Amino acid sequence: MVSYVLVKHIHMSCAVLTLLFFLIRGYWMLTGSKMLSKKPVKILPHVIDTVLLISAITLVVMSGWYPTWFNWVTLKIILLVGYIVVGTIALKRGRTKKVRAVAFVVAVALVFGLFAVAGMKPSF
Repeated sequence: MVSYVLVKHIHMSCAVLTLLFFLIRGYWMLTGSKMLSKKPVKILPHVIDTVLLISAITLVVMSGWYPTWFNWVTLKIILLVGYIVVGTIALKRGRTKKVRAVAFVVAVALVFGLFAVAGMKPSF
């Protein structure tokens, strides 16, 4: 049986990898690097995010911290959805570099919000 601590460490490691890789891709976007179009750069975030999501669901099931019972889990989900939407604007869908840059900063702020909520687990 897989331990909660192991799954938590996998989840936290993937969260950090997601942020680091997003920062690198954001830098490449801002500098106009052709690295963004490389196949591994397009595939790796999906692999990391899939492991991150699977580990998150596993942690929820193992801990019983369901979004309907714990508001901080609901807040993390809301911040995650916001990050996904704004992150796609930053890296793909933004029409101008200025829009992409603003979206990039907002997406990074949302991730730090996610990290803060995860660390504090506030009750509302």
